[in-house]
Amino acid sequence: MSAVRSAWIDDDLAMFQDAARRFIAAEVVPHELRWAAQTHVDRSIWNALGAAGLLCPAMPEEYGGGGGHFAHDAIVSMEMARALAIGPSLNVHSAIVAHYILRYGSEAQKRRWLPRMASGELVAAIAMSEPAAGSDLKAITTRAVRQGDRYIVNGAKTFITNGHLADLVCIVAKTDPAAGARGVSILVAETAGLPGFRRGRILDKIGLKGQDTSELFFDDMALPVENLLGGEEGRGFFQLMQQLPQERMLIALGTLATMERAVEDTLAYTRQRQVFGQPLFDLQNTRFKLAECRTKATVARAFVDDCMAKVLRGELSGDVAAMAKLWCTQTNCEIVDECLQLHGGYGYMTEYPIGRMYVNARVGKIYGGSNEIMKELVARGM
Repeated sequence: MSAVRSAWIDDDLAMFQDAARRFIAAEVVPHELRWAAQTHVDRSIWNALGAAGLLCPAMPEEYGGGGGHFAHDAIVSMEMARALAIGPSLNVHSAIVAHYILRYGSEAQKRRWLPRMASGELVAAIAMSEPAAGSDLKAITTRAVRQGDRYIVNGAKTFITNGHLADLVCIVAKTDPAAGARGVSILVAETAGLPGFRRGRILDKIGLKGQDTSELFFDDMALPVENLLGGEEGRGFFQLMQQLPQERMLIALGTLATMERAVEDTLAYTRQRQVFGQPLFDLQNTRFKLAECRTKATVARAFVDDCMAKVLRGELSGDVAAMAKLWCTQTNCEIVDECLQLHGGYGYMTEYPIGRMYVNARVGKIYGGSNEIMKELVARGM
């Protein structure tokens, strides 16, 4: 990891980081290749992560969490990314869904769901994207129609991270299609034995193989009205827009950890790999390419650290978060590509981490809002 400790990481966070790194190395990394082959993690890892205190570390202790703040989520995100531990998406579970419930949920909702998320009893997902609606959330067609004391939900979602194992799903749906963005609401479904809830296939991705990304279907699925997040219809789009800057920061943090790992691994590889009777690192092209990569990664860390300081002060704006997501995901792809090239044919083998980094990196420019959308958000802030 970076030899320079970020200013936002105090001594307590450093201890938490060390504990997270040790657990991930011992209990998550050894299973990643097997999980990739089966296209999803073992359900038991979620319980183990909960017991280790790595689920919902930013949630208040009264709701079963670790009593920390967003920096704890950031630490877990970076340590998972750096270890190439991509199977269980803790970002979605702890740093996204849990924060929606904490910020917008009723007291009853918080007490019902957060402790079980923190323990790993419930695995959480958020269902936004649809077959015909990705970054444009206003275009979703999933409907939730109120009938008495329940909502009847119909529709389909795709690209849902943690979808195959999810016990709790935040569903973005239209409660008033005529109202545009003001007609969007978020409803929470507990999936166990829920009539009308169906899981589709686990999607065959080019990367993130161990992370279950699934289709979900709702066929006259009935949810109690008390499962409406926020207690008022039409608040869903506002809720989404309020949380997206932090979600995009998580992507930037993960890609920062990945690019630093890529440079470190490649430096070690080129120092021991012999070509033309000398270490590959001794060739000027190798040193210059790694110098460029190291410089880009160092600039990324400075920018991300500044953004994290803003997050912790409650000052991060949507356009700056978009910049961080845009720049870091693009730079990560560039660095990983250069580092793979320096590995030669071995870089194309999945047994080498750089090969897995390469296929995993590409989606960063798509999820969390495509980078084209990020450019539009930056432009709006000019």
